[in-house]
Amino acid sequence: MSAIERLSDEFARLPGIGSRTALRLVHHLMKGSKDDTRRLAQSLVDLAEKVRRCDACGNFSEQELCEICTNPRRDRTVLCIVEEAYEVGAIERTGQFRGLFHVLGGRLSPLDGIGPDELNLSSLLARIDGSGGEVQEVIIATNASVEGEATSVYLEHEIRPLGPRVTRLARGIPVGSDLEYVDGTTIAQALAGRREM
Repeated sequence: MSAIERLSDEFARLPGIGSRTALRLVHHLMKGSKDDTRRLAQSLVDLAEKVRRCDACGNFSEQELCEICTNPRRDRTVLCIVEEAYEVGAIERTGQFRGLFHVLGGRLSPLDGIGPDELNLSSLLARIDGSGGEVQEVIIATNASVEGEATSVYLEHEIRPLGPRVTRLARGIPVGSDLEYVDGTTIAQALAGRREM
């Protein structure tokens, strides 16, 4: 197998990259300078060797603890649970959340063989239980998929006995949408989550 085929196969393993896109990426790299290609290769090596999971929350970090966990200005009474590390960035970009995070590393999916033991759950429960009551609210920010909903129900069942208030991200109609084009489930969730004006 040639170097082009090997790299193309590696790119095609990435989510959202098909074989044609993978081949286009390889050709793009070949048209560029060797320095650009070496810089990309070095970045991949650095990623593999330097980046790890934060010991506290499971987010990606180059240190034992990530920047969020070590930031003394974060509100340690609120913990937001997300499925994947990239979702931390999505919430951070809003500038509205100042608490801490916990990354599950996936969601419950019995059909795919993913149960509680395959997720970062035991450290979550130990983190809440070992906080001495410091964690007062846990926000469950799993996705609105069947697996995400099942995960949130499981989490609520496990967390509530430990004492903190358990909340869920609101679901509803996206800003700028027309009701005519919004599905019934989303409208039902928006009605159920309505609030006083």
